[in-house]
Amino acid sequence: MKLLLLSILLFTSLLGSCQTKPEAILENTQVASDKILIVYLSRTKNTKAVAEMIQEQVGGTLIEVELVTPYPEDYRAIVAQVARENESGFLPPLKTKISNLDQYEVIYLGFPTWGMQLPPPMKSFLTDNNLSGKTVIPFNTNAGYGVGSSFKTVKKLCPKSRVLEGFSTKGGVERDGILFVMEGEKRIEVKTQINQWLQRIGII
Repeated sequence: MKLLLLSILLFTSLLGSCQTKPEAILENTQVASDKILIVYLSRTKNTKAVAEMIQEQVGGTLIEVELVTPYPEDYRAIVAQVARENESGFLPPLKTKISNLDQYEVIYLGFPTWGMQLPPPMKSFLTDNNLSGKTVIPFNTNAGYGVGSSFKTVKKLCPKSRVLEGFSTKGGVERDGILFVMEGEKRIEVKTQINQWLQRIGII
């Protein structure tokens, strides 16, 4: 009887260990560079710089989101236009088209915070492109006020995607005439933050 109980316990222990191994293997799986896409929207080039830092770590293809009709250069004019678009739900048409989206498994989405929301062009991108079954990883630059509702909106617009923890850092403050800041000590600081974030979410 004791021998039978010992055999059952041993079998249960082995079965439990077998069930936990696939998750461990999955967590450590590296995605090939040609399966990674880094899509970004950048007005003052800070988000672009972060996108390039991420590419240095994980590889992948960089693509900038461009509009059919670009936003005005004047800061107050773009703030007013974006406010109207957010209020009406207008999605600006995009010049950017990705014909081979199916080949990518991991999509990094980079954008600034506009009006404490996800910028309308990124809403357009997520509405125009089906990211079902893909891993989506958002990253953000802002003027110091945080991401607002942008990460929540990404999850809402990617209901059938695996959305991982996002990254956010302070960029320029265009309102105050502080534009590109991702250089010198700031660049080193943000690169360190990105490395820590990628480790935390199990990418590297």
